[in-house]
Amino acid sequence: MADSPARESGGPPPLGAGGLPVDEFTLRAVVAGVLLGLVFGAANAYLGLRVGLTVSASIPAAVMAVAVFRALGRRGTILEANISQTIGSASTSLASGTIFTIPALFLWGMAPPYLQVVALCFLGGVLGLAAMIPLRRILIVDARDELPYPEGTACAVVLKATAGAAGAGTWIFRGIAVAAAVKLATGLFFLFPSELSAKLPVLPNGVLSLELAPALLAVGYILGYRQSGVLVAGSLVSALVLIPLITWIGGGLPTPLFPETTRPISEMGASDIWSRYVRYIGAGAVAVAGLLTVVKNLPTMGSAFAGVVRSFSRKRRREVETLGAVPATDRDLPGSFVVGAILFVIAVAAFVPGIFAGGMGPLPRAVCAAGVAVFGLLFVTVAARIVGIVGVSSQPTSGITLVTLLGVASIFAAAGWTEPAARAAVLTVGTIVAVAASKAGDISQDLKTGYLVGATPARQQLGQLIGAAFACWAVAGTVLLLGGAYEFGTKEIPAPQAVLMKTIIEGVLSGALPWGLVLSGGGLAIGAMLCGVSGLAFAIGVYLPLASMAPIYVGGCLRAWAERRRTAAPGESDPGILAASGLVAGEGLTGVLVAALVAFGVAPRSLPPRIPGVAGMAVTIVVLMVIAALLLRAARSGSNLSLDRPESERRPPG
Repeated sequence: MADSPARESGGPPPLGAGGLPVDEFTLRAVVAGVLLGLVFGAANAYLGLRVGLTVSASIPAAVMAVAVFRALGRRGTILEANISQTIGSASTSLASGTIFTIPALFLWGMAPPYLQVVALCFLGGVLGLAAMIPLRRILIVDARDELPYPEGTACAVVLKATAGAAGAGTWIFRGIAVAAAVKLATGLFFLFPSELSAKLPVLPNGVLSLELAPALLAVGYILGYRQSGVLVAGSLVSALVLIPLITWIGGGLPTPLFPETTRPISEMGASDIWSRYVRYIGAGAVAVAGLLTVVKNLPTMGSAFAGVVRSFSRKRRREVETLGAVPATDRDLPGSFVVGAILFVIAVAAFVPGIFAGGMGPLPRAVCAAGVAVFGLLFVTVAARIVGIVGVSSQPTSGITLVTLLGVASIFAAAGWTEPAARAAVLTVGTIVAVAASKAGDISQDLKTGYLVGATPARQQLGQLIGAAFACWAVAGTVLLLGGAYEFGTKEIPAPQAVLMKTIIEGVLSGALPWGLVLSGGGLAIGAMLCGVSGLAFAIGVYLPLASMAPIYVGGCLRAWAERRRTAAPGESDPGILAASGLVAGEGLTGVLVAALVAFGVAPRSLPPRIPGVAGMAVTIVVLMVIAALLLRAARSGSNLSLDRPESERRPPG
């Protein structure tokens, strides 16, 4: 694989043997990227619907692309691998935006058509890509000393280092195999229990539980100990404080307590209390934490937007003064594409019936299209710059979506459009804007990678467009398939972010919310933020069951254990991250396969485990230890990738 030194400024593209240009936008690179995009798009959609977060696909896609090229007997160039990871990672942003909103339509009994979800994903991807193109020179080149773009820099170093790491992709494929085997054993053949639980003797309805989910352990390993600890802390508050407290206080009431209308609390178990009471507390916590995150970042967002506006005048002066040919490494897709793509998105949103859910008339569609234009272009600009400082991990996507929904819903409420169709229309505005903002953050990191390895920006931008055009089908199919096989908002597929958005829209348009519970959750989030921890991570923990958060914490503990025992040099990477990425992909893909079998009636939704009781629990513990051993062994194997994946190379809640 041809190498290229990291660049500190613009320059010619790298040259191969004999001074010939290095292969870049080749058929094998595009095909590999598209296939990786389908894999990580489906896996991230599955993961996001499970726990409300996704993981970045850039580094795993880069390593897997190199491994695929070698398996085919050809050593691809560094620029080919970069194109593959650019196309492959395009799916992450589409999954992030879709999982935030689309499941809420199912909860309203308005399941969207497949092509509508595909169109929403694609339009958001095109808007985010097109609006980011004019910002590339300003943010990636001119502000290279100010904006490090941590994920993009890390991926560039990994791309160069994989030239000498023939086995770099081994751990990813091992992780895929292990996770697939575990998911088939528990989700299709029901060989042993998929969850460990124990009731506490003192706390009423107090239950400790842990789900056997390779993807969740992997997420905890990627997040690290601190972030996974914050997540499980919120879940412990729900499981060991809120649920027992509600049980104890309400156990003596002879009648149901609002919002429950049929059963008194004395007849409810822990899961019932979570569904009818704690879920609203968690939704309030996430909503308040998301809004406060936006408020907290307002100075940064404002300076980011102002900096981009100021830079445009300098850019225009430089373009007038520079009359020579633009080198390949500084060439973007033409301005006609930028303007045409943005106008295309707005026009399709405004004039094509069926893009927004609800089937409303021309005037509400025009308002929705205006919301896409205003909030989409604003947040694309903000997201593209802010991720350069704090990374994709701290991009407040949930806050961006909340602000968009609140803004559009307020206009709808003022106009008297409060029927169910109006709720659905507002929600799908949030889909496009969330995808666009996420896309801008992701492509910014990819363009930084390309800048450091000598890639052609126009080819990367075209690759992102191709990736979005293919991944939108996989992401939409995954969401609809899981929605048909299971029920969103339940233990199997909680879809926490979408439930939150549904709650917010209902609150603005109808006011039918238990505001006491919602605001109590907001108080918990504020308390967590005052303690100096991530309010969104804590709030997601409050909302999701302990069974889902406990394996994430176990993964974080494994990461801490591995880091303490590592003997590698400080600059070397942790191959455990690659194994964890494989676990996410393996369980995600297998989970989609199982959901398809359930949806078509080939497999049952659930059955009692074939190995029940203590023996089954023992098998579950052994399997859990096998997954842990895989991560620890990968971490101890060492690597010559030269740079550890930063903590920002993941996408936590928000």
